[in-house]
Amino acid sequence: MTSGAWSESIPGIGTYFVGIDVAPGRYRCDEGRGGWWVRFTGPGGGDPVGSWPLPAGPTEIEIAPTDFAFETHVGTYWRRIAPGRPREDGAAVEPRPVADPTLRAELDTLVARRRPLVWLAPLTVLGLGLVGSPALGSLWLLGLGMLAVLVALGTPSVSLDLHRARELHRRRDRYVTPEELDGPGRALLVRVQAAVDAVRDSEVNREGLLDTVDNAVTLPRQEWEIARVLARQSRLRVEQEEVAAAANLPEVDAALRPLRGKLELSVAAVTRRVEALERYAERARAADEALRAQRHLDSLAERAHEYDELVADTVRDDLALPAIERLTGQGDALVQALRERLAQAAEAAEELPPAP
Repeated sequence: MTSGAWSESIPGIGTYFVGIDVAPGRYRCDEGRGGWWVRFTGPGGGDPVGSWPLPAGPTEIEIAPTDFAFETHVGTYWRRIAPGRPREDGAAVEPRPVADPTLRAELDTLVARRRPLVWLAPLTVLGLGLVGSPALGSLWLLGLGMLAVLVALGTPSVSLDLHRARELHRRRDRYVTPEELDGPGRALLVRVQAAVDAVRDSEVNREGLLDTVDNAVTLPRQEWEIARVLARQSRLRVEQEEVAAAANLPEVDAALRPLRGKLELSVAAVTRRVEALERYAERARAADEALRAQRHLDSLAERAHEYDELVADTVRDDLALPAIERLTGQGDALVQALRERLAQAAEAAEELPPAP
C-alpha cells in the first residue's frame, strides 16, 4: 500500500488511490483500444481529467504525486516505466498518504470474496426480462438483454470499487493522510518519502544489487510507523496550542512544560529515524554513481582490444620502415639513372650534324 509495497503495475480495471494503491510516475499499457482513464486531480479529487476512447496500440499516462486517485478501464494492465517527475512550479512538496502495508492485501481479499455475487447482477436483469417478456413483448426482452450487457461490463468494477472504498473508510486508523499532519509533521514525512523513493527508484535496487526483498518489506513498514507517529505528534502539538491559547495562565504553561519536553524527545527520536533513512538513500545514490562508473569502465575494457590492435599496427608500421626506405632508395637510383640518360641524350643531340 505504501511506496515500498507498490507493485510496478496497475490492473486494467478499477479505481486506485495515489499514494496508497499506486505510486506516482509514468505508466504505459500496451493496448488501450476503446478503453478510458480518469485522473482525479486537485484536493480530494475534485478536478477530474480523462481520456476516452483510447486509440488502438500503446498509450501512456503520467500520474502526479498530487493526484487523488486513478481510474482505468483497459483490456490490459499499466506498467510503470518511470518515477514521478518533481514539481517545477516552485510550490512546496506535499507528502503522500501512507497506509499500513498489510491493508492492500486485506482489501483485495475482501473484494475477491464479493466478486461472485457482483456477477449475479446481469443474470438478475435477464431474469426480469424473461418474467416480463410474455406481457411486454420481445422488445422488452431485447432491451433488457442490452441492459444486461452494459451491467456485465460496468457494474462489477463499479460495485467492487464502491465496496472497496467503504472497507477502506472503515479502516480509517490504518492509513494517514497529509491533512492529519501539521507543518513539522509534513516536512518530516516529505523527507521520509523522498528517501524511500530514492532507494526504491535507484538503479542498484531495480537491478537487484540491493536486498530488494528486504527493501520491499522494511521500507513500507518504516514509512508507515513514522507516519503514524508524526500524526500523533501533530495532534498533540495542536492540542497543546489550543490549551495554551484558551487558558493563557502561568499554571497551565507550567503544566504543559513537561508534556512539551516529552513531545520534543519523541520528535528527536523520530528525526533520528528519518536521518537514518536519508543516510541509506545517500548510500543508494552513491552506489548508483559507482554502478555508472563501473559501466563506463566495463565499456572501456571492452574496447581495450581496439587500442591493442592499434599499438600492434603501429609496431608493424615501425617494422615496415626499412622496406619503405629501400623502395625510396630504389626510386632515388631510378631518378638518378633517368637524369644520366637524359644528359647523355642531350649530348648526343649536340653531336648531330646541322641540318642542310
